[in-house]
Amino acid sequence: MAELATIARPYAEALFRVAAAGNLQAWSDLVSEMAQVAALPEVKMLDDNPRVSDEHTAEIFLSTLKSPVTPEAKNFVAMLAENGRLTLLPEIGAQFHVLKNAQEGAADAQIFSAFEITPAQVQDLVAVLEKKFSRKLNPSVTVDPSLIGGVRVVVGDQVLDTSVRAKLQKMHVAMAA
Repeated sequence: MAELATIARPYAEALFRVAAAGNLQAWSDLVSEMAQVAALPEVKMLDDNPRVSDEHTAEIFLSTLKSPVTPEAKNFVAMLAENGRLTLLPEIGAQFHVLKNAQEGAADAQIFSAFEITPAQVQDLVAVLEKKFSRKLNPSVTVDPSLIGGVRVVVGDQVLDTSVRAKLQKMHVAMAA
């Protein structure tokens, strides 16, 4: 949703400026945790409940977090609760992560494999992919048996598909033409 992204952008940028001045990795972990908690349906119900004050909503939300919460983070959550924007945290977290990757010259790489791959194989694959995409990659691996064999890699809006399924689809298109 473009509208959510537009609303979340200033929050993510402000939060990133605060985080960049401190411990960026700690903030990244905290923002990820807040985004996960905010995605829960109970948080939406809490945020939408007119009987619960904004301060109480922020307190309840903060009490669910396991990570240590800084005064800046408390203020941020209180401001989101006051504006009825707690449910924007997943989008804020996604945009925060993009800003962090941009600063570090990195990107997320989603690797889909037909079979389980070992950490050593992932490391080898990432080394090759980092040369191809000319940046550091943060891999996440998902097993997708429908690929039949091979891997499919998504980095941003670029896709590298070397799966058997993709090759079969290309052959089908060639034969049907």
